[in-house]
Amino acid sequence: MSTTVLLMQLITILVTARACGWLLRHVGQPGVVGEMAAGLLLGPVVAGALWPELHAQLFSKASLPGLSALSTLGLVLFMFVIGLELRAQHGMKAQLKAAGWVGLISTAVPMVLGLAIAPVLHPTLAPKGVAFWPFALFLAVALSITAFPVMARILKDRGLSRTSFGQLSLSAAAVVDVFAWVLLALVVALAGAGEGYAGLLRTTGGAAALCVFVFLVLKPGYAWLLRRYAPAGEASTTVLAALMIGLLGCAMLTEWLHLHAVFGAFLFGACLPRDDRLLDSLAKRIEPLSIVVLMPLFFALAGLGTTPGAFSGTGFGAMALILGVAVVGKIAGGAVGARIAGYGWRDSLATGTLMNARGLMELIVMKVGLDAGLIGPELFTLLLLMALVTTAMTGPLINLCAGRAQLEPDRDARVNA
Repeated sequence: MSTTVLLMQLITILVTARACGWLLRHVGQPGVVGEMAAGLLLGPVVAGALWPELHAQLFSKASLPGLSALSTLGLVLFMFVIGLELRAQHGMKAQLKAAGWVGLISTAVPMVLGLAIAPVLHPTLAPKGVAFWPFALFLAVALSITAFPVMARILKDRGLSRTSFGQLSLSAAAVVDVFAWVLLALVVALAGAGEGYAGLLRTTGGAAALCVFVFLVLKPGYAWLLRRYAPAGEASTTVLAALMIGLLGCAMLTEWLHLHAVFGAFLFGACLPRDDRLLDSLAKRIEPLSIVVLMPLFFALAGLGTTPGAFSGTGFGAMALILGVAVVGKIAGGAVGARIAGYGWRDSLATGTLMNARGLMELIVMKVGLDAGLIGPELFTLLLLMALVTTAMTGPLINLCAGRAQLEPDRDARVNA
């Protein structure tokens, strides 16, 4: 692939993403929804149908690996800052317990509903030769995903990253997605793809070992480094390089563990000291590049994997069924989990609404399923549209559910015992 083609792809994606983001912000949507819509517009469903020859030349399959590498780097940088921002407002132990309830129930409910609708979808949407249970389990996992990075982006765009329900939702989303990736590894093993049960064991055991290493070795090491060489919170180029090495190393390890690089990036950010000065310094250096330039590339790549054939025959009925199960399962599951953990109904419903945003991680899971042969382009397209709709719903529903909570980010949202 020539440099000229790569630069033209970047220009096309960024112009489309910024234009869609600008338009959707005028109707109350966060910019990330515009970027997701831009990916769909640049795919074969829209641009490929309108300008087939130009589309085939600009986004040929041979030219996509470069875009994929850049998009992964953007996600890693963004999730590092999100991990750095994580705060446990009611104590880490209490927040982890609450996140466990939300994560467990908001995963279990859509999974059960996904298994319930699988017999209806398998005959028409499963690729030839794919047995029922691998297909059904993959569908259950896909419907249980929460978009960790997209949720974080929505919270940041609205200034809700440090609200009580915002922090709870971020913690719960981490629990949900790690659990979902372990289940996804199991599904791929059952389908006879990937590395089988050895890969499943490596994923679970490796993730536990990495957490121990990060918090028992890297955390004190980097705390000493920052106290010694960045006491005022302003990282020098040498300290910044050391942070990037740790970040990329953790991202590489979680990628190797099949948990995706974004989890390693978040884990590394979460282990660093809770220093607002350091956070502000790193955010100013990292976020503009990752958010404005690199993250839109991932949505464009997802859009390129769609197909217009998804809406032939019973496609619209399948879309309605998938969307209904996805929305009800996540919002109800997340709200019940937060309520059990002791949060009020307003914040519980806001948490359920945030858990319903799927965007980015849904796209990653879809790509794994497509590569493993568990789903075809038709179901891939339907799941992409489901991810776009559920993410677009998040903003308006947050306005409805959170109410005054948006204006009181530091308030105590828990129910008095």
